[in-house]
Amino acid sequence: MSEAATRPSVNSGALLASLDPLLRAWLPRQRWFAGKGRPISVLEPVTVTELLPASSPSGLLHLLVRTRRPTAPAQDTAVEGRAAERATDCYQLLIGVRRVLPPHLAPALIGHVSEGPLAGFTVYEALHDPRLMALFLERLRMPGRHGVLRFERDPGTDIPSGLAPRMLAAEQSNSSVVYGDTFILKLFRRVMPGVNPDLELPLRLAGRGCARVPAPAAWFHAVPAGGTAPAAEAYGLGVVQPYLAGAEDGWELALRMIGKGEDFTGEARAIGRATAEVHRELAAALPTVTLGRAQVELIADGMAERLTSAARAVPALRPFAPALLTAYEALADLGGEGQSWTAQRVHGDLHLGQCLRSPDGRWSLIDFEGEPARPLAERRLPQPTARDVAGMLRSFDYAAYSAELRAPEWAADCRAAYCVGYAEVTGRDPRTDPVLLRAHETDKAVYEVLYEARHRPDWLPVPLAAVRRLAGNGSADDDH
Repeated sequence: MSEAATRPSVNSGALLASLDPLLRAWLPRQRWFAGKGRPISVLEPVTVTELLPASSPSGLLHLLVRTRRPTAPAQDTAVEGRAAERATDCYQLLIGVRRVLPPHLAPALIGHVSEGPLAGFTVYEALHDPRLMALFLERLRMPGRHGVLRFERDPGTDIPSGLAPRMLAAEQSNSSVVYGDTFILKLFRRVMPGVNPDLELPLRLAGRGCARVPAPAAWFHAVPAGGTAPAAEAYGLGVVQPYLAGAEDGWELALRMIGKGEDFTGEARAIGRATAEVHRELAAALPTVTLGRAQVELIADGMAERLTSAARAVPALRPFAPALLTAYEALADLGGEGQSWTAQRVHGDLHLGQCLRSPDGRWSLIDFEGEPARPLAERRLPQPTARDVAGMLRSFDYAAYSAELRAPEWAADCRAAYCVGYAEVTGRDPRTDPVLLRAHETDKAVYEVLYEARHRPDWLPVPLAAVRRLAGNGSADDDH
């Protein structure tokens, strides 16, 4: 792809106008699209880059599109939290363009364009097309610019050409393509200006020589404003990292071992050590801050606000709300008495599915993006490490519930083993700070109640069981 081809040959406004009706129907059906159930009121281009012209056998367009939706009703805003108040989102799309779509790409169909610069063409999700994704890897292998897009790579990492691509079927808030079981491209879907933590933190950890997190090999971003915007204003778009071939994620492994009646505490303890090692390296790589009285009160107030909103949205939570509130009050009280805590950069959305065990038994942590529904600036704030610990403790509960035979004792044993493993690295068991841990686990359980009530009502008993425990005995680490 030469520099001569870096400017789009189509008018972005005209092109998006021709795609508008197709994208309005297609976008809400995607797993990574936020605000399901509310129609798109406005669809407008942020950037349009023609990576391969439509006149090619198969063209390739890179789009950043901004969508606007009607503001959520009050009860929906409570369910989604502050994120729901943002009726505007920006999405990254890779769109293939062909005259005729071959049968093997039929599942990728977006639609047939009837007017505008692409009239008579068929457009589709390009990540399903091996040819286009192979060409896209070639672009990622070459540092430089292509229109508003900027491509960078680690000079010390060799990315061979000719790696066969395949799109991963298990899509969540982003999309991934594996290349030859050697590298994996993670394409961020909902994007915003600023450094994405899923690139920032692994880069910092790689600089520390931390082997617990796959090091970025290549990445790219967009600079819409005249090509000179600083990194803080650029849109982080994606990252290529080594693919851990043969690795099994902690969620699947836990379910399999529960099903066989096998002990998981050894693995839980190892995950605890891996978490602690990553926390230690993040604290060394990035600034830490001390949370004094004012900061602790803000954290506690935010937790209380989320609880109030959740109880308003989910009636089943209301009987427990007064007792749960005491977890946050106790945290604020300790802050008021002069106790302080250290905050640092953390994973932000840690659970068993974010942990991978390689065939040699070594655990790695992935997906440092944080909770996608939260604003980017919030996800990049220093947090107590108890936030990640609480996420893992809750994940053991979920695994125990998911088993064909409910296994609460299994969860309790794994929670304890995880904390022991964490202490083996840091010298401090998270359970020795029960007020901080209880507040964060309560906050996480409240978030889960909101999520399950809206998206998976059959799963609502899982966080409600934790809510009942947390409200009943005031402890985050006792048995159910």
